[in-house]
Amino acid sequence: MTLIREAGPGDAAGIAYVHVTSREVTMPYLPPRRRSDAEVEAWVREVVLPGSAVWVAEEDGRVVGYAAVEDGVLDALYLLADVRRRGIGTALLARAKAHSPTGLTLFAFQRNTDARAFYERHGFTLVDTNDGSRNMEKEPDLSMRWPGTA
Repeated sequence: MTLIREAGPGDAAGIAYVHVTSREVTMPYLPPRRRSDAEVEAWVREVVLPGSAVWVAEEDGRVVGYAAVEDGVLDALYLLADVRRRGIGTALLARAKAHSPTGLTLFAFQRNTDARAFYERHGFTLVDTNDGSRNMEKEPDLSMRWPGTA
């Protein structure tokens, strides 16, 4: 069974692992990563956790996914590849929506068609596209918006 709960400092390593692994498996078109595992974990511990509302999906004591929201922006929703298409992403997104009932914005790479389809199924609509100049990967992206319920 999957538990969705608020993340704490002890989840930094698990979140970092999910972040790195998910990106490498689901987005092989991204440039090689420039940060070590330790640097990603430090970023999660020092930037993501203190600056965002973060939830983890946990199975048998292992973090298998996470979502992070900061100032109405869904900054992250990542899952390990072996737990995709089981409702875990939907459960994490529901937490993010409940946290931001006035709406959420997100950014995704244009080539990430699975993510785009997922968000469209959950009420997000395309706002704009970009040539990649607004992200560190320099990969063409798009923004989407869920209008909220409030």
